[in-house]
Amino acid sequence: MRVHLPNSARLQNIEAFLSEFSPEQPGVLDFSMHDRWVAVHPAVLAFTASVADMVTRNGGEHRGEVHNIRSVPYLIRMGLFDHVCIPHHISITAHEEAGRFIPLSRISTSRELSDFIVHMIPLLHAQPQQVEPIRYVISEIVRNVLEHAQCPGGAFLCAQYFRSSGILSIGVADAGIGIQHTMSQCHRVPTAWDALVLALTPGYSGTTSRIGGTAYNAGAGLFFTKSIACASRNYFILYSGNALFKLKPIRAGRQVVLYANPLEDHHTKRVNMPEWQGTLVGIDIQLETDIMFAALMGAIREAYSVDVKRKKDEYKRPTFV
Repeated sequence: MRVHLPNSARLQNIEAFLSEFSPEQPGVLDFSMHDRWVAVHPAVLAFTASVADMVTRNGGEHRGEVHNIRSVPYLIRMGLFDHVCIPHHISITAHEEAGRFIPLSRISTSRELSDFIVHMIPLLHAQPQQVEPIRYVISEIVRNVLEHAQCPGGAFLCAQYFRSSGILSIGVADAGIGIQHTMSQCHRVPTAWDALVLALTPGYSGTTSRIGGTAYNAGAGLFFTKSIACASRNYFILYSGNALFKLKPIRAGRQVVLYANPLEDHHTKRVNMPEWQGTLVGIDIQLETDIMFAALMGAIREAYSVDVKRKKDEYKRPTFV
């Protein structure tokens, strides 16, 4: 497998990074990086760690070169080279991460997830009403991995708070069975793109064919995560198989609307990506935006309501204020 860290890979241009990924030769990780500067989203780090962990679990080897550039101390501090096992002989002074970032963390159990969320709270610099939806988002994303991905390596998660912009960036990746495999157990999803669309539509769960999900899994976790990004006018990406869904920010001055059908969102569709058997989720959240948890939940419940008797795939469109 090949992973190359470019000089820039944020959610707005992450297609370039993912397009360079190669799933060939799963017994080898061929790692490389830009030779002058690397600035990447936490989703890129989580994805790279997940790929490296899969190669390691398969008994493979890691190859490549780490350039001694200004970006490397950041990558070391975020824990990337704890998973990409390439010698670099570069020492750093570790700075306290509280309030700024959360290094790459492997989460394999519900207890580890709970501990991670407790550790994450100081990072947010937010009021309690802002913390709650973010806490919920992380719980939903990782819980989906633990319940559905069937990945022995668990989920890789990291986060970065950018003080200048007030944006919290979160990335979660796994090397599990992928969204199409999960959704196909209960629904007809001929392609990876069909699976992504269904997974983002509230009411469809990989655990049951019944619209509305079950008492334990309502099939709304990814929809809620996308809604948080939408409400704060930021990016959200979902990548699995050969498909990528990217939510684009709603421009300032335009009303925010939560669509139950993800195809109605302002988004990018890519169905020619390199095949990744697992799943990658990335999100940016503007913490200075007053995202009220109760109001957002009310809007989501309205979007989630489905008239099963009349038309099972018809959802109301609430306006988030």
